[in-house]
Amino acid sequence: MNVLKFGIPKGSLEESTVRLFEKSGWKITTADRNYFPEINDKDIACSIVRAQEMPIHVENGTIDAGITGKDWVVESESDVVIVSDLMYSKSTNRPTRWVVAVDANSDIKEISDLQGKKIATELVNFTTKYFSERHIDVRVAFSWGTTEAKIAAGLADAVVEVTETGSTIRAHGLKIIHELMQSNTVMIVNKSSWEDPWKRSKIQQIVLLLKGALCAESMVGLKMNVPKERLDGIIELLPSITSPTVAHLFQSEWVSIEAMVNTEKVRDLIPQLLNAGAVGIIEYPLNKVI
Repeated sequence: MNVLKFGIPKGSLEESTVRLFEKSGWKITTADRNYFPEINDKDIACSIVRAQEMPIHVENGTIDAGITGKDWVVESESDVVIVSDLMYSKSTNRPTRWVVAVDANSDIKEISDLQGKKIATELVNFTTKYFSERHIDVRVAFSWGTTEAKIAAGLADAVVEVTETGSTIRAHGLKIIHELMQSNTVMIVNKSSWEDPWKRSKIQQIVLLLKGALCAESMVGLKMNVPKERLDGIIELLPSITSPTVAHLFQSEWVSIEAMVNTEKVRDLIPQLLNAGAVGIIEYPLNKVI
């Protein structure tokens, strides 16, 4: 029997990954200290793996495919196939940023000022290579968590840390002086697994539905009734992937319109639709947009 061994990232991405799979049609049931969660698909066997370690396990074939950050693929230098970007993080669809930060009162203004200094980070390999390529001699020390505190404790002159908005870094009394790279969530696959026709097909199915669920997170459906004589004005207001669906109501001079709209535009759009003659407007969430 064919089984796809799939890695779910432990940590900040775990909850959002499980939620995304559920919207895509797969229910993953996790439990404390259980690293092999159940999934409602006999063709998939799940494992919980740290995102930092995911590329290593995928490369050696312990796992066929998994979700991790692009940064950890770069850091591990693993030879895997990146089959899809999945633009989500623990709270937003923004990419994360790896930045260099120093004490807010430091005289260090740019990365060249770090010559001869010590940097603490989880991203040791990438950071070492980044500074070496720019001929800046630094000492890079591994830091497992609470990296921002290393400067205050006098254990480092700078840190290379991941952030979305920079607010946490500023809250620790630090300032960002440089951005090294941006990262986002990706699905990676073992090279041999990707060459297996059954596994490739199963992975492509998962990617298709996950991306459909991600797309749906930023959209809602709108449905409304409109007098036929006001139809053109309403259509002009409605953005749509192709064009809105229009259905004539039985024995009536009214039509029903249905469209998908970006979530952020709805709050402005609904009053405009009402003013243009729409009534009975219904907004509803979407599971997948493919």
